[in-house]
Amino acid sequence: MSLAGLLGRIEHEWATRKKVFDLPTARIWKPDDQVDLSFPFLGRPCASPIGPAAGPHTQMAQNIVLAWLGGGRLFELKTVQVLDDLEIGRPCIDMETIGYNIEWSQELAVPQSLAEYTKAWMAIELLRRWEPLQQFIGDPGPHVFDMSVGYDLAGITTDKVASFISGLRDATRSIDALRPEITGAFAELADLDVDPCIADTLTLSTFHGCPPEEIESITKHLIDDHDLDVIVKLNPTLLGYETVAGIVNDELGYDHVSVKESAFAADLQFERGVELIGELDQYAKDRGHRFGIKLTNTLVVDNTRGFMPDDTMYLSGAPLHVLASCLLDRLAGALPATFMIPGHGGDVMVSFSAGVTKDNLADTLASGVNPATICSDLLKPGGYGRMAPMLRGLAKEVAAAGCTDLASFREVRQEAAVAAGHRSVSAQYVVSLHGDGGDPYRLEANQKLPRSVDEHLEMFGCVACNFCITVCPNDAFFNIKSLDGMPGRQQYLVLAELCNECGNCMVFCPEDGDPAEIKPRLYTDAAVYEDREGQGFLLENGTVTAARADDQSVALVQQLLAAEQGLPLQPVDRP
Repeated sequence: MSLAGLLGRIEHEWATRKKVFDLPTARIWKPDDQVDLSFPFLGRPCASPIGPAAGPHTQMAQNIVLAWLGGGRLFELKTVQVLDDLEIGRPCIDMETIGYNIEWSQELAVPQSLAEYTKAWMAIELLRRWEPLQQFIGDPGPHVFDMSVGYDLAGITTDKVASFISGLRDATRSIDALRPEITGAFAELADLDVDPCIADTLTLSTFHGCPPEEIESITKHLIDDHDLDVIVKLNPTLLGYETVAGIVNDELGYDHVSVKESAFAADLQFERGVELIGELDQYAKDRGHRFGIKLTNTLVVDNTRGFMPDDTMYLSGAPLHVLASCLLDRLAGALPATFMIPGHGGDVMVSFSAGVTKDNLADTLASGVNPATICSDLLKPGGYGRMAPMLRGLAKEVAAAGCTDLASFREVRQEAAVAAGHRSVSAQYVVSLHGDGGDPYRLEANQKLPRSVDEHLEMFGCVACNFCITVCPNDAFFNIKSLDGMPGRQQYLVLAELCNECGNCMVFCPEDGDPAEIKPRLYTDAAVYEDREGQGFLLENGTVTAARADDQSVALVQQLLAAEQGLPLQPVDRP
């Protein structure tokens, strides 16, 4: 979607629904005046300690804007690689219980990814200064875009990826090219001074099987040739096969999860990982740069569920939280005085992404990680709307500890951990996870299936649960109030060009059927419409001009689009 389309949709939805990309004002985060949740990300100020992890929530502009509205202030952009014409199987996300996926890389061409991130950067800068939203949230505070690339040196050193990195480091030309699209309610901001440096930090995704010498060479290349501060994302396989299988299968009870022993032999080993962290930290320091690590990538496992088509899938969610927390504590014990965590006093930042939820956010952050990025939890009902309650709950916990900021909260928690006989907060937390504190992460707490009813999903009318809207990471669904004579309270429609058929809406829909295929699929691009199969409605200026559907369905869709709420794509003059 163009920047003009994004801004038009914002304007129209705010005027007709008091929402932005279907996010209600009650789920838009307002920074707490009494509690400072900010933190430094590689020296750059960030107003909140959470944000979306690299994945489905950071691929398209509207995703990133939604995460910003929810309170995210650190955005780990989806990992880009040189092989940008991949066929990723469908469905590719399975959140029925814990979390699995096969969506391991970007689905857009590299230049398209650059365009999406630039549009997102500009849209946020405009929203920060847009009076209706400014009056609502006040000062949103600073945010950071952190780019991510992978997976080998040969690909990262290509002109394609190098241009992507340079384009985020200095987006002047891209920003100027987009200014004519700033119209309508945002027209007065068209000449807004926008920082052309979208990102000058990078998280390197090493993925599974990347040898240590490759990790070292890539990191040094990014520092030397691109002048970047770098974070290296590590894999849970660092714990070793026996430890990982013991935790996942035996301790947590996921005996159906088949951990791939072969993946461990090819991955970075713990002892070499410890050496590498120290070496790369020193290398960065010597060149005036900052270095960090991220815990962790997903865990590669055999596909035993049959929902997604690939033989291999990647585990996330609750069990990964335990693995990543254990890895943090083990690394902290092996590398004293290295990390920027309580009790360490080092300068290697630790970023964290593994099963973060509202229930464990305070404990996770108390361990000193900066930030805690989220993926699996945002794929559950509520979606991006789950972020603001997380931050409100965190602010309450900080205040309850007698603190007014995140830094002092960590100090208080560290003192309490030491007084209880532990080396650090992270060590205390791991002890808890191995005991009763691990109960929320065990199979027994994570096997409840999504709600279901014995009804087949139809194009019009349903239980109106809104799940398809909130669990879609691309914001491809929207609803319109039913008109007289239509079944149900709401009608749900799909912006087909935003839908990547990930399958997440199908997992959570209470009725039997795939909403992405069954609900009216709307197209604005004739070429895309002609290229696709199945039902669909081609639109021009909000009017159906072609359809693969019966006449009655066409008439109903046209009535809905002509209603007051209408199509949330551009502002419409209405009587």
